[in-house]
Amino acid sequence: MRRLVLLLAATACLLTGTASAATPTDPRITAAIAAWAQENLYVDPDFTSIADRNETLQVISNAKVPVFVAVVPSGEWFPEKGDTTLLAGRLAAANGKPGVYVVMDGDRSYGVAHQLGVYAPTWTYADGKEALSKQLSEYLDGLRERYSTPKPARTEPLPPEPEDSAPVEKFTVGKAIGNGAGGAVLGLMGGGLLGGIVLIVAALARPRRKGRA
Repeated sequence: MRRLVLLLAATACLLTGTASAATPTDPRITAAIAAWAQENLYVDPDFTSIADRNETLQVISNAKVPVFVAVVPSGEWFPEKGDTTLLAGRLAAANGKPGVYVVMDGDRSYGVAHQLGVYAPTWTYADGKEALSKQLSEYLDGLRERYSTPKPARTEPLPPEPEDSAPVEKFTVGKAIGNGAGGAVLGLMGGGLLGGIVLIVAALARPRRKGRA
């Protein structure tokens, strides 16, 4: 029932639009921001059965940079249309604090660096049925220092990929016949050349006969 309510709320957000694309009205975002006021971990009620909260909090506290984790559902049916790094960026913008923001769904860990000079992996796979704390630890192992100006995380969808503008050649019977005839001519020329080479080699290799006395 809760997932249905979450889905309806997210769908309504998508259909009606939002005042700010960076912080859309999304129950996952508002719940995570409220939880992060107390600790840097939010676990959706649907994920409490797979979350090892204490161990995950320990991983977060041991990180060398601020880390905010949201264990929430994600997918094509939410406003970000499966672009989970976009959800992480919107969480970062809504929270407004520099750090690495990680979204976990039990199978993958997605993350972004927000106003922080580090490289964060786009996502990592879970190896089998690893505990969330183990998954998070492996994701954070991929963080690397970046010597560049810290930037805010992306909060807008990626632009669509440009379509291939190359003209598509239409099929016609005449072109097919022409291509076939051209191939046949080339085949005959190649076969004749190869045959000539074989005859020359055979003639050179034939032993010369001695003349009669």
